[in-house]
Amino acid sequence: MESADRIRAIMNELRTSDSVSVAELAALHGVSEMTIRRDLDELAQQGVVRRVRGGALSLLLRGEEPPFGVREREAVDAKQRIGAEVASLLADGEAVLLDGGTTVLEVARAIHDRRLTVLPLALQATQELAGAPRIRLVLPGGEVRHGEMNFVGPLTEASIRSLRFDTAVIGCCGLSAEHGLTAHDLPEVAIKQTALASARRVVVACDSGKFSRTAFGSVCTLDRLDVVVTDEGIPQDQHDALTAAGVTVRIPPA
Repeated sequence: MESADRIRAIMNELRTSDSVSVAELAALHGVSEMTIRRDLDELAQQGVVRRVRGGALSLLLRGEEPPFGVREREAVDAKQRIGAEVASLLADGEAVLLDGGTTVLEVARAIHDRRLTVLPLALQATQELAGAPRIRLVLPGGEVRHGEMNFVGPLTEASIRSLRFDTAVIGCCGLSAEHGLTAHDLPEVAIKQTALASARRVVVACDSGKFSRTAFGSVCTLDRLDVVVTDEGIPQDQHDALTAAGVTVRIPPA
């Protein structure tokens, strides 16, 4: 098992348990205890765990999202395919809002050589597009959320409200028929809602893992979405609920 896959599996353990054991993880994944210690040290540097003798304790609050650096290593192939698929939906000349998050960051990477006007809501996407020769880059004002590096706050909301977009590409922490689109951070909920109101078309980019999660803040119901781009792991009942709500579901080939 590759390091990224192993760390993702350890993260899954931490979502259901308050602590993990070096010995048990080594036996479970068929690697040395030294390898597991390195994995846990990396997670400790990300602020996910606190190392203790023989293992680690989870520092994530229940329902809290893992740090950006950890999420960026999860479902990488699926996110890259989703990013390319979203890029294929955009026509040259469009005005596009790009939300924050690791999946939408892959959209930014996929549109680097396109002719678009783009307002990114995260510094990571801004950096990806800063040198793009045909991108007209427009930045919002506002406060930058520590760790996530997303723009939030009333200045950001005012910037979005003053503009009109052909497409808003939105990320999420959870998506389901029962609870709609949700996010952990309340200031980001407000930003997403403002983005939805300023866009002619709303495209959600999310890997299928988001369909098993519901975050604290409610952004919108399914009928506010136009397109959801995800991977082949989407549960059939969620796929059916999206289509019943009039949402187009696109799944790029693996």
